[in-house]
Amino acid sequence: MPVSKGYSLGQIRLHWIVAAILVPQFLLHDTIKHDFFTRLRGGIAEQSALQLFHIFGGMILLLLMLWRLEMRSRVGVPPAAKGESAVQALVAKVVHVLIYAVILLMPITGLWAWFGLSRTGAELHEALKLALLLLVFVHVVGAIYNHFVLKNGLIDRMRKPG
Repeated sequence: MPVSKGYSLGQIRLHWIVAAILVPQFLLHDTIKHDFFTRLRGGIAEQSALQLFHIFGGMILLLLMLWRLEMRSRVGVPPAAKGESAVQALVAKVVHVLIYAVILLMPITGLWAWFGLSRTGAELHEALKLALLLLVFVHVVGAIYNHFVLKNGLIDRMRKPG
């Protein structure tokens, strides 16, 4: 994989677009979860704009993450931030890989649950949601630590192309 000195404008834009789409996905989760269990019990859940937004939002996230992976393989990523220990760099790499994996798997399990009316798919989707919340928390805390404690400009790499 190529190494770059900073993230490209496309990588930065995709990062923030994905983040912006993820927020309402979390907020709409309870509504679609209720509708899913209504359907699972044999009831009828009225089709709503919130359902469609959540479903299409997940599908868009899947496509954007595939695009991000393609771009990452083509453009590369910057090296570890200055001042990071080998352990911190490893944790950052693992967290990024897991975030990518979870965001790719969430739409797949969500679609499986919703269209396959699968309780297993729903349980996996729910577990991935919790994992993603934890991973995003670790990601944000790590970025803040790098910015304010190590003062290595890490956050700037996601604000302006390098």
